[in-house]
Amino acid sequence: MNRRLALVTVVVADYDEAIAWYTGKLGFQLLEDLDQGRKRWVVVGPTDGSAAALLLARASNEEQRSRIGNQTGGRVGFFLHTDDFWRDHAAMSACGVEFLETPREEPYATVAVFRDLYGNTWDLLEPKQ
Repeated sequence: MNRRLALVTVVVADYDEAIAWYTGKLGFQLLEDLDQGRKRWVVVGPTDGSAAALLLARASNEEQRSRIGNQTGGRVGFFLHTDDFWRDHAAMSACGVEFLETPREEPYATVAVFRDLYGNTWDLLEPKQ
């Protein structure tokens, strides 16, 4: 059996604002943007679509709006692996990405926590070999 995690939903306030942030600040690609009438199917990802990507889902009611930016109860919920931490940290910092800590060396990776457009927390990390 061949299975993989394909998409993770991130609840957003506005499709175009979220697309601009994830593509402009993180360098993700817009993989899909399909108009479905009352909503859109919007997928962004750091690759060509061969790895897990984000489904950007605009909040459609008050309960969903209350989850924007806090989908994991304040825990780091997303992990962006890189093959060059310092290159990506510098590029993201130059684009205005807010890092919440100084980069640190851990036994498993070089890592720093950052916040996305809506306040969700992410780890940027370069795993150790």
